[in-house]
Amino acid sequence: MYQSQAAIGITNSQKNPPLEECVWPADALNNIPDWVYTSQANYDREIERIFRADTWNFVALEAEIPNPGDYKRGYVGSTAVVVARAEDNTIAVFENRCAHRGAEFCRANQGNTKEFVCPYHQWSYDLKGNLQGVPFKRGINKVGGMPPDFKNSDHSTRQLRVTTRNGVIFATYSDKTPPLEEYLTKEIVDEFDVAFPGKKLKILGYCRNELPCNWKMYHENLKDPYHATLLHSFLVVFGLLVPGIKSIVFADKEHGRHGFMASSKPDQIYATVAENDKAEMRSFSDNLRLKDERFLDFVREFESPWSANMMTVWPNLIVQRQMNTLGVRQIIPNGPNSMVMQWTMFGYEDDTPEMTRHRLRQGNLMGPSGFLGLEDNEALKFVQEGLRQSSTDNNVLKLDSGYVGTTRNLISEACIRSLYEHYRSVMDIRVAERAA
Repeated sequence: MYQSQAAIGITNSQKNPPLEECVWPADALNNIPDWVYTSQANYDREIERIFRADTWNFVALEAEIPNPGDYKRGYVGSTAVVVARAEDNTIAVFENRCAHRGAEFCRANQGNTKEFVCPYHQWSYDLKGNLQGVPFKRGINKVGGMPPDFKNSDHSTRQLRVTTRNGVIFATYSDKTPPLEEYLTKEIVDEFDVAFPGKKLKILGYCRNELPCNWKMYHENLKDPYHATLLHSFLVVFGLLVPGIKSIVFADKEHGRHGFMASSKPDQIYATVAENDKAEMRSFSDNLRLKDERFLDFVREFESPWSANMMTVWPNLIVQRQMNTLGVRQIIPNGPNSMVMQWTMFGYEDDTPEMTRHRLRQGNLMGPSGFLGLEDNEALKFVQEGLRQSSTDNNVLKLDSGYVGTTRNLISEACIRSLYEHYRSVMDIRVAERAA
């Protein structure tokens, strides 16, 4: 039976404290306080200090807007934006908010247009977000209307800086955000370019789902090899990620905010696991077999030691490469206790029909109900429910204690520690003093 927080002795201030009470535990590397995931005040600060600060936010793939007039609705953090290709073939990103009364003027997810017209009072904007038309601007018979000093140029949408790399579009609110390659760091760029080598992309499909968990949990999930060998039966039974496999969990050396979890699948279809390791993994079963073994065919198409690479680009992008299925996931925060995930699956324009079919077949690993995605979604829901309702207020990160950053050890939380070192810095969160 459900019990309220009050009934089990939890005060609202424990789970949703004001900012001045948001203090990190003294043993900062090995602990995460619950309010990081549940506090509305902390979430509001994240939007300003992370998503609207000196970060490059993924917004779309160029293949989604190939022609002048093409547009796509998108998000930077929780803020709705429009990504559009203008008549001069440049790409613009601007807030999806009419400067008049604040209505979202772009309502379709994708399309082609010559202008955007607000449905409320028909103010119109061009493909770069500039205000171009105001009905009855001078009133009727010179009665009413806007004041004489009203200028359209003073009332355009808020426009963001835009950059691209090999068909991927990023936007930032800040003039101080460094060039994308510097922001990502060399090692991340090198891995990014494996999936995005400069070839034209082909969109294969979309999925979208809401997860009842904090947005940062998805970053943690892909810096957490510990869960991968315990939660995901498919990974361990079919040898995609098992103890002893060639693997790495990488954190960028500059900030620790970006990273990737990569592994190299052995040639055999089914995993070989030592008996003592099997005893530790309840998700492992010797009896599971595939009806269609083509599902795990791996065509080596990249110059990379990794058959799988799950990359996290702070703050909102995941680049997924699992054998031959390719995709990006965009994290859209939706308050402290919810997030939306936008999945975009892609291939390349020069793919054969057989390769496209193969990518689609393997795509069943991913998405809201994918063989792997489904388990992550449910586990993260359980975590958020536990955080919101428990009488305790702390998470423990002691696997591989003492290590921060890159590791080849699958039983480690070193990269999660690295992420939260960066997080505490940009959020300016005070760490409690250790007891004498």
